[in-house]
Amino acid sequence: MGDDECVIVIREFDPSKDFTSVEEVEKRCEVGPSGKLSLFTDLLGDPICRVRHSPAFLMLVAELSSTKEIVGMIRGCIKTVTCGKKLSRNSKNNDLTKPLPVYTKLAYILGLRVSPSHRRMGIGLKLVLSIEEWFIQNGAEYSYLATENDNQASVNLFTDKCGYSKFRSPSILVNPVFAHRLPVSNRVTLIKLPPSDAESLYRRCFSTTEFFPRDIDSVLNNRLNLGTFLAVPRGCFYTQETWPGSVKFLSDRPESWAVLSVWNCKDVFRLEVRGASRMRKTLAKTTRIVDKLLPFLRLPSIPEVFRPFGLHFLYGLGGEGPRATKLVNALCAHAHNLAKEGGCSVVATEVANREPLKVGVPHWKSLSCDEDLWCIKRLGEDYTDGSVGDWTKSPPGLSIFVDPREF
Repeated sequence: MGDDECVIVIREFDPSKDFTSVEEVEKRCEVGPSGKLSLFTDLLGDPICRVRHSPAFLMLVAELSSTKEIVGMIRGCIKTVTCGKKLSRNSKNNDLTKPLPVYTKLAYILGLRVSPSHRRMGIGLKLVLSIEEWFIQNGAEYSYLATENDNQASVNLFTDKCGYSKFRSPSILVNPVFAHRLPVSNRVTLIKLPPSDAESLYRRCFSTTEFFPRDIDSVLNNRLNLGTFLAVPRGCFYTQETWPGSVKFLSDRPESWAVLSVWNCKDVFRLEVRGASRMRKTLAKTTRIVDKLLPFLRLPSIPEVFRPFGLHFLYGLGGEGPRATKLVNALCAHAHNLAKEGGCSVVATEVANREPLKVGVPHWKSLSCDEDLWCIKRLGEDYTDGSVGDWTKSPPGLSIFVDPREF
């Protein structure tokens, strides 16, 4: 390959002319390891679908200057999130009061692709450095990304060449959607919250949680948000009909309660498991047939994941009290039934590795990832989170807030 052909131009994605070329690169990158199961993503004809719901986003492509062939791409988005907390002082008596969130502008990298025929040419590095330039120009103080622990090429690129450090290792918990509905405990009352009440509850209870998005109202009012659901023990005076609003609820909350929200990823992208043997596919289909014929037995069945399938993502999971994990379990059963009605094959969530409510989330270990890997980098020497210091060096907390727009 001549020198002229190797000159790489990084520019913004142009949907009017780049669509077909970008799809071709995506397909060339979809070659999984021989003999192993691999997960592939169908973006439903929208290359920026996984960033377009963020406050600011950009997609860049890498193009050969001589042939105008697109050989790589990267997506990025920016938002303001909680990176720590500080104690406020009551101005009258100088007493320490409720902790307040410390916010920072955070960028997120995803969808880095380089055509297999053009790898080891520094194109991935050029794309990362270019998207970071845009982050800095738009005031981002940190950049982070999620990757698989065993994706050594990706880990090496970001930690060895781009200056990122391993930061958090949350768990991705995935549960299949069966042909039968799951029972919701009759000891639990479920209440669907209006977006305004959901926002108030999240801001009052979870705004100091790491990665909490400052624009939580935009998330809750997005068309992809299917609702926020509150679980309380049956017998307490809160029901759907008598719901007084989140302010009154929080001023007189029950001993135990739990909450989560549901995001419709099915309308954004589809997933597909490839590489399965015919025997494995037949076995999975048999379990689904039996489940449909005999739903009253509530037999677990393997969902249809060998064709493109949709999922619902559970986020904003939280609560308190001795029965909180059981209430979370009831919320997950309700979310399963919503996903079944929506034609999804799985429901998924992502929580901190040490999240106390994690045990209440049903999941199949074979479908889940116990330790996802988040890497982070500080983009500049000046930063506004003075009371936190360098966020990249902060210890992990018990919980994180995973933004569904970035799942």
